[in-house]
Amino acid sequence: MKNKNRYEVIVYGRGGQGAKTTAEILAQAALLEGYNIQAFPEFGPERSGAPVKTFIRISKKVILTHEPIVDPDCILVLDETLLKNQEIKKGLTGKELLIVNTKKTAKELFHDENLKGTIKTLDASGISKEIIGTERPNTVILGRFVLVSGKIKIENVIKVFRGKYQDKIGRELTEKNISAIMAAYDL
Repeated sequence: MKNKNRYEVIVYGRGGQGAKTTAEILAQAALLEGYNIQAFPEFGPERSGAPVKTFIRISKKVILTHEPIVDPDCILVLDETLLKNQEIKKGLTGKELLIVNTKKTAKELFHDENLKGTIKTLDASGISKEIIGTERPNTVILGRFVLVSGKIKIENVIKVFRGKYQDKIGRELTEKNISAIMAAYDL
């Protein structure tokens, strides 16, 4: 049963795609807006390419629970091959938002499956390659999440991203990533 005081997100990705970073950036952006937040990963075998899952809770009230999210408001999928995971499809009740990194449309992805909920697709990998020069779907997904969910402000996502990465990756690459975030937000 969904808690109306919280907004809960699960990010599915593969090791190295930035699922954990996505959760951290969204949580820190929500914190700037005065929300109580929680972001934590669930790893399997910790290696590049292995499936990973991260959880984000955003709430105006104190968050007392610490268990994994089982009934999310939003699911972000950084790698469409993870849709073979029945856990993702089984979790769709019709109330949540599903955002998938893919070149396909929702209809092409799910064919005749009777899935419920709002399904949004975008070629986050392609946008990332074009703007950043490398495949970073998580950066692009940030912009799409902000646009479609309306839960946090794009300015705060950019502020957190810039603060977290400008010293690590340099100004030029930081600004390219921000351009990728904005490209998905402006779609």
